[in-house]
Amino acid sequence: NSTSFRNTVMIIITLQAFAGLWINAFIVSVLCISWFKKRSFNSVEKILLFLGCSRFCFLCISWICSFLSMNYSWCNFVQPIPQLLVATQNFFEASNLWVSACLCGFYCIKIANFRHTFFTYMKVKIDRIVPWLFLGSVLLSLVISILFYDIKGKVLYISCNSTTREDLLKLRVGMDEHFLPIFVTIGFIFSTAFMVVLFSALLLLFSLWRHKSNMQTNSMKNLSVDAHIRAMKFILLFLLIYGINFTRLILRLIYNSNRDDPVKFVILVFQYIFPTVHSLILILNNPKLEKTWLRTL
Repeated sequence: NSTSFRNTVMIIITLQAFAGLWINAFIVSVLCISWFKKRSFNSVEKILLFLGCSRFCFLCISWICSFLSMNYSWCNFVQPIPQLLVATQNFFEASNLWVSACLCGFYCIKIANFRHTFFTYMKVKIDRIVPWLFLGSVLLSLVISILFYDIKGKVLYISCNSTTREDLLKLRVGMDEHFLPIFVTIGFIFSTAFMVVLFSALLLLFSLWRHKSNMQTNSMKNLSVDAHIRAMKFILLFLLIYGINFTRLILRLIYNSNRDDPVKFVILVFQYIFPTVHSLILILNNPKLEKTWLRTL
């Protein structure tokens, strides 16, 4: 039963992974071809390219981790293979989530209409800030990956030196002690990214409501309202997906089990859904990508 369960899970996540890989590879290839023709990138294209690359790498390393864990579990005890896999996977996952949140904030700043000094300053400088957002995302993700590498190594050391029942109990206590700081750190980072998406949606909603209340029968203003509505649909849908992924993160943090059960299966499936579905939404929300997508299909 355990073998059958693992085979079923492996088939499902393989289909999800390769669908996500194809979608994100499509985004990267279209943007690279466009850059080769125009020799220039706007800020949205830079964010989409960075996001597509990080998600492609995340899906690759996540599938490799799942494949080795289910078929070659002995690799989990051959150092430094597990440390490198865990550190690399969490590096790309953290960068993926932060850049996704930055994309929502970018849409909010570009489209929403507020007269506050700070908001006006951000609207003018946002294109110059985008590269620094990439740098901050990479550095933050690098810190997270280093922490995961260190803690994974400590847990492996404890597990390899556990022989008796008392040692196994100490292993469990040791894992909780070692993982608690990183769980708190990751939870804080994910919560911060989620709050960025939430506040972006609320600010756009408030901006749309205020703009519609002051709107006159002017074509330019109608176009502005349409832009607000399109951005709101995109961010609200992303907020829903992000909320589901945030719930998956919490479950992964509080549910630590080596058994083959439905909860672990659901956590693993939703791990692949987020970078796949959101990338598809990005394609459908971008006229250039959507046109090329439909032509390719």
